Amino acid sequence: MRYLVTGGAGFIGSNMVDELVRRGHDVVVLDDLSTGKEANLADVRQKVDFRQGSITDLDTVQAACKGMDYVIHLAARTSVPKSVVDPLETNRVNIDGSLNVLVAARDAKVKRVVYAASSSAYGETPTLPKVETMPSEPISPYGVTKYVGELYAQVFGRVYGLENASVRYFNVFGPRQDPTSQYSGVLSRFMLAVIEGQPPVIYGDGEQSRDFTYIDNVVDETLRACEAKGASGKVFNGGTGVRITLNEVLKLLEKITGKKIQAKYDPPRTGDILHSQADISLATKVLGYKPLVLFEEGLHRTWDWYKDAYGKK
Repeated sequence: MRYLVTGGAGFIGSNMVDELVRRGHDVVVLDDLSTGKEANLADVRQKVDFRQGSITDLDTVQAACKGMDYVIHLAARTSVPKSVVDPLETNRVNIDGSLNVLVAARDAKVKRVVYAASSSAYGETPTLPKVETMPSEPISPYGVTKYVGELYAQVFGRVYGLENASVRYFNVFGPRQDPTSQYSGVLSRFMLAVIEGQPPVIYGDGEQSRDFTYIDNVVDETLRACEAKGASGKVFNGGTGVRITLNEVLKLLEKITGKKIQAKYDPPRTGDILHSQADISLATKVLGYKPLVLFEEGLHRTWDWYKDAYGKK
């Protein structure tokens, strides 16, 4: 099969591309390298068709979609705090760019588009775990843009017959997540801080909890969503069904690293939610999905990678 992966040089995208290549598929990667890195594709660079370009340019996306069987749409501005600072840019990439991807996929007559949605669509609804049928009440511009992408995908299914599925990722972590930005995933920043002997920064009291999902899990679920019968038009949670507080994460990191860790607590950030936890029963039923790697094992693997990548500098 032929796959287009938008954002395929990023953290999640490059892991997705690795697995597609391992399975013997032909892969086109479209990435503007605003946050992705060609180095993330080093192991498969000679086996994929890499194209540097933005999803905000329709001609570029249409050229990349030609001859594709499936499109995995990961490219996005992914930061909640950044979306609060610059909602126009987040809207331009996440909504206008996603619309370009859907138009191009429709015109290329691809079999299905799988869209990387976000648990941020749920917002601060107090009910846990989050079920896909719950109302969406995003509390950040980022959350709004990711939810709109789901709606657009479903409408393209109804209006144009374009098969689609959305996977709402819950706090994905693992190797290749860039820890050097204030907008990076919290676990990557924790690990870099520990390596550098600095106190990890927690925004709030640390009792906020997340369904941290190791990268292998969302790669597996996303690829299942490409071909599973009965998946088109549906939204699936991409998590593990388990949540852990940030304070508990630091205790686990102490155990894994053998280092004493003292966090620095700063005021909460606008747009951040307090708790998230996925109900994965729909994904299990329709996609046959179950987590391959649970949190503590994923944290071990991730620490080993960061230690090698950043600990020797």
